[in-house]
Amino acid sequence: MHCTDSALGDGKAPAPTLQSSDETLYCEAEASLAVEKEKLPPESSETDLEIEDTEKFFTTGQQEMYLEACRLVGVVPVSHFLRNMDEAYVNLNHHGLGPNGIKAIAIALVSNTTVITLEVADNNILDKGAMSLVEMLQENYYLQELNMSENNLGFEGAKVISQFLQRNTTSLLNLQLSGNNFKDNCAELLCHALSFNYHIKILDLSYNQFSDKAGEHLGQMLALNVGLQSLNLSWNHLHSRGAIALCNGLRANVTLRKLDVSMNGFGNEAAAALGEVLRTNASLAYLDVSSNGISNEGIARISRGLEVNESLRVLKLFLNPMSMEGAVLLILSIKRNPKCKMEELDISNVVVSENFTKTLEGVYAVHPQLDVLYKGLQGFSVKKTVHQWTNLMKLILNYADQNKITIVDFFKSLNPTGALKMPVGQFRKALMQQTRVPIHRSQVRELIKKLDDKAGMVDFRPGAFSEAEQSLHVATRWQARSRSRGSGRRFPAALLLALGFLDTPAPPPRFSSLG
Repeated sequence: MHCTDSALGDGKAPAPTLQSSDETLYCEAEASLAVEKEKLPPESSETDLEIEDTEKFFTTGQQEMYLEACRLVGVVPVSHFLRNMDEAYVNLNHHGLGPNGIKAIAIALVSNTTVITLEVADNNILDKGAMSLVEMLQENYYLQELNMSENNLGFEGAKVISQFLQRNTTSLLNLQLSGNNFKDNCAELLCHALSFNYHIKILDLSYNQFSDKAGEHLGQMLALNVGLQSLNLSWNHLHSRGAIALCNGLRANVTLRKLDVSMNGFGNEAAAALGEVLRTNASLAYLDVSSNGISNEGIARISRGLEVNESLRVLKLFLNPMSMEGAVLLILSIKRNPKCKMEELDISNVVVSENFTKTLEGVYAVHPQLDVLYKGLQGFSVKKTVHQWTNLMKLILNYADQNKITIVDFFKSLNPTGALKMPVGQFRKALMQQTRVPIHRSQVRELIKKLDDKAGMVDFRPGAFSEAEQSLHVATRWQARSRSRGSGRRFPAALLLALGFLDTPAPPPRFSSLG
């Protein structure tokens, strides 16, 4: 960065005054300068974020460095960033930063060693702001997750990012680029860079404008890439030809574990190609093909792949125009595959009959780890959902009381290793196969939602419970304290009521947005 008077107009402008976060939450955009700034001539320096006084750079505190950067580029400091720049996670989404605002933040982060995750979505940083961030990343080897979604990066921004990715020397693992007006020419640039980049593990390219040509580039990239583990391409325009090309690349890929292509237009032809992917790919564990215009014809081809697949655990086919006949094909293909690892099948828009549920019980007998969402089990009222969770916990609590154990002891007994964490599928299987507490599969589903750590594991350690599960921890502590005193008292009804373990109306749970 050039610390010259031209960057400050006449050099006499006062430093911007820090405002409170309440006043500046939506007002921390670039400060308009009264004097038109002269455009500085380009120099041969490696990065535009360089500080001329290097001694001052390494001796100045982080906050002072940021305030100085704001003064130099002429923007109002973001109070939220000042308060949190020593935290591992910094969320600056929707702060109206603009290219100059993000440049000041990038300068401050060059030598920062604490921020691991940075979110700057919806700040209109444009390609100039993207340049500031990637220049910072050339010096900062601590930042691992970066969200640049909804910043109108366009083709020039894609060019900046692709040039950065080609260097393949970053610590960055997770890159979010959703909603940046990327078109097929952007996909060509990004895919060329990613073909030989093995650092990026998670990539979000959802809500862009990729169509058939982009699908071809993405397929070629996936055939070569040996690092990417999660790819989100939802809400694009991938139709038959592009989707088939994407699937052809997937057949050769050996590292991708999660793929979201929901809200595209695969249709039955691409569904056939997807079936071939499931026959040959041995790494894919999560596949979301919701709302892709796949009817029973395409479902039949996907089912053939499921008959031999040994890696897939989650398959989402919600909002595809299939009937119950297609749903039957899916569950029977799972039943015929003794090595099937499927844990969740989402066909929750399909209305099924009683005969289907009877057939499904036979599938559950072979694969107890499986949970199938279909019309009738999805769409519970909030009251019924809460009732299933609380009623199950009451049953487990009663069993634990009668057998003088804690609730955590009960869950721990389900795990052969005795650990307090276990994979979701194994947890579901263990709960359905145990005979101590009568449980319905829908109750297990709600319990898993409460204890899922969002990484494919169920965590029932008391210290790991979130706010929504603190009631379970309270019950466990009360039990232990009661037994240590030898009182033999049962859990107080009033406290059960307060914790939500009794069958009384409960307030609606808080639903978090999808990440």
